[in-house]
Amino acid sequence: MAPSKILKYIAIAAAVAVLIFLARQFDFQTIFQNALAWVDGLGPWGPIAFMVIYNLATVLFLPGSLLTLGGGVLFGVVNGSVYVFCAALLGATIAFLIGRYVARGWVANKIAGNQSFKAIDEAIAKEGRKIVFLTRLSPIFPFNLLNYALGLTQVSLKDYVIGSLGMLPGTIMYVYIGSLAGNLAQLGSSTVDPETAKIQWIIRIVGFIATVAVTVYVTKVAKKALNESVGDTPVQA
Repeated sequence: MAPSKILKYIAIAAAVAVLIFLARQFDFQTIFQNALAWVDGLGPWGPIAFMVIYNLATVLFLPGSLLTLGGGVLFGVVNGSVYVFCAALLGATIAFLIGRYVARGWVANKIAGNQSFKAIDEAIAKEGRKIVFLTRLSPIFPFNLLNYALGLTQVSLKDYVIGSLGMLPGTIMYVYIGSLAGNLAQLGSSTVDPETAKIQWIIRIVGFIATVAVTVYVTKVAKKALNESVGDTPVQA
């Protein structure tokens, strides 16, 4: 590998390490609450500022759940869902493109001689829309990391964007929970009312079902692609 490429990957790894370190050093709950309070005072510019902050949080691996809840507090269920979803989709797409054009070539070289990894990559290329949709429904796949990881696969940008509609149910539910909080000071509170608890359980159940579905589906599609790539030789589960 050329020295310039090695330096590039070292720089990427260092940047990720710095972000993780910073995430542990700063109280992002307080930072985001202050940012949301600032947004609340911007009037008609508030939604734009909110979406910009959300974009930055997504690209920089910062936890966005508090921002999603904050969207419900500031804008209500309908407008909050629209603003959060648009911001999350835009931020996720930016991260996807960064992952694709910064590291995709390196990943392609690594999997070129490995039939199993190649099969999985090809499976995602063929069924990317469904796989992205299911992973977006499942909470087991970290949102920010998944954005970059999917950029390393062959899934098309179109299928990635369409599949990201899987974020919508969770977005609406979390925005609704935020709207129940009533004010920014209550965000992140460990005390929840019965209505909020019920919604959280619905989210967990839907997420569990999606996790099982994506695991079974990806395994099935990958096995099929692998069988085709090795000339119909049976592959054991």
